[in-house]
Amino acid sequence: MTEERRNLELNLSGVKNLDFTIETLGEAKFESPFLYSSVYGDARANFVPDTDKILFDTRYDQSMSREKNGDFAADSNLMEKAGPRKKIYFDPARVTAGICTCGGLCPGLNDVIRSVVRSLMLGYKVKNVWGFRYGFKGMLKTPPAPPMRLDTDIVDEIHKVGGTVLGSARGGGEYPDEIVDTLMRYKINMLFVIGGDGTQKGGQRLAETAQKRGYEIAVVGIPKTIDNDLMFVQKSFGFETAVAKAQEAVSAAHTEAKSSFNGVGLVKLMGRDSGFIAAQTALASHEANFVLIPEVPFRLYGPNGLLKLLEQRLNRKGHALVVVAEGAGQDILEQEFGKKDERDAGGNKKLQDIGSYLKDKIVDYFKELSMDTTVRYIDPSYIIRASVPVSSDALYCARLGSNAVHAAMSGRTKLLISFWNGAFTHVPARLVTTGRSTLNPESSLWRDVLESTLQPVDIGTHHQPAKQKKGK
Repeated sequence: MTEERRNLELNLSGVKNLDFTIETLGEAKFESPFLYSSVYGDARANFVPDTDKILFDTRYDQSMSREKNGDFAADSNLMEKAGPRKKIYFDPARVTAGICTCGGLCPGLNDVIRSVVRSLMLGYKVKNVWGFRYGFKGMLKTPPAPPMRLDTDIVDEIHKVGGTVLGSARGGGEYPDEIVDTLMRYKINMLFVIGGDGTQKGGQRLAETAQKRGYEIAVVGIPKTIDNDLMFVQKSFGFETAVAKAQEAVSAAHTEAKSSFNGVGLVKLMGRDSGFIAAQTALASHEANFVLIPEVPFRLYGPNGLLKLLEQRLNRKGHALVVVAEGAGQDILEQEFGKKDERDAGGNKKLQDIGSYLKDKIVDYFKELSMDTTVRYIDPSYIIRASVPVSSDALYCARLGSNAVHAAMSGRTKLLISFWNGAFTHVPARLVTTGRSTLNPESSLWRDVLESTLQPVDIGTHHQPAKQKKGK
C-alpha cells in the first residue's frame, strides 16, 4: 500500500521505515510443553508457524492502478501473527520472569498480570516470577518497595478488583543501566512491560542496554493506554471499559441538563492527544450535542463559535450536552494564560484544565446575556481509571497476557503485542514509539460523530474575528 493511502487512517509521518521484522535472541531449539498440532484440519488447537502473517493494510481502491495500490505481500505490509510456537528459545526450568506496570491506572491491569503469571506457571511450568513494584522505579537501586514473588495463588482473585497489585508509577525508565543491574541481580531473562508509549520506550531502552552489556533478556510490551493512542495497535486494553464508564457520566450529565431550565451538561473525558474516548462515548450515548477533541480546533466566540451555538441550542431545545477531551482547546488556553512547558515524570506535557475553563466561560457568557442557565460539570477520570474492566476488556487482557508469554518464550524481544485486522500480532517497539495514534478528522468515525451530534464541521474556526468580546 502507498504511504499516502495509509496516512488517510493512520498518522505515519514519523515513520521512516515501515518494517515489521521482529528481533529474536537466537534459534528456538526446545520443544514446547503444549501438545498442540501443526496440522490444520485435524480439529486440534494449533501452533502458530513463523510464516503466518497478517496484512497491515487490507484496503484496495478500484479507481487506482494495481501498481498504485501496492504489493499486499510486501514485507512492509506483513505483520507477524502472535501465538504459541512449536519450538521455543528458553528452557522453562531456567526462566525467571519479571512483570511491571507503569504509568497511570487503567482498567484491566490486574487481569493482564494474572494472565501472564498463569500462562508462565501453568502453561510453561515456570517456577520463578517476580513483580516489580511501582513501575520502572521498582527496579532502581533504591526502589519504593521491594519486588514481590508472584504465583497462581496470589493472582487468582486479583482480576475482581481495579488498579494493580504491583502498584504503578511514571518515570524511572531514564536509568536503564541501574535497572539492568537489578534485572541481572534477580536473574531475570524475560520482562513483561505493561504500559503506554513512554513505557514502551523505556522497555526498548532496557533491551538495548542489556544487549550492549551482553545480557540476554526478552523484553515484551503489553499495550496499556486508556486513550487508545498507541501506534499500530487498533485497541489497547482498558479502552472499552473507559467508553462504557464514560457513557454513564454522559448519561448523568444529560439527565441533569434536561431536568434544569436551560441546563448545560459538560463532561470532560480522557484524551491528551487523541479524541477516541470522547468520540466513541458520544456515539454510544447518542446524547451529546457537541464533541470537542484535540485533533479538531474550535473557537468559543463569533457567530459560529461554541458559545453562540450553545445559545442557539438552548433557545431551540432548552438543554445541551458538551463532551470535551482533556487535550482539546489547549491553543485557546495558551493564548489566554500563556504557554506552559511543564512535564510529568513520564515525560508527558502537563495540560491546562479545559473542563473548568469551559465551565467558567459558559457561565460568564450566559450571565452577560442575562439568560438564566444551569451548568453541571462532571470529570469522571479517576473513577474510570480505577474501574474493574467490562467483560470484553477482561477477555482481551487474558489473551494479550498469554500471547505476550508465548512471544517471550520463543525468544522474541523488543516488541509489543498488538491487535490488528482481527488478529493478535507482534509489532516492533521501535515502530510503536514513533508517535501517537490520533483520530483522523477525515475518517468515518469522526463523520459519524458529526452526524450523531449535528454539530458543525468547523466550530468557529473559519469565522473567528481578530478580537472578540465575551458574549458577542
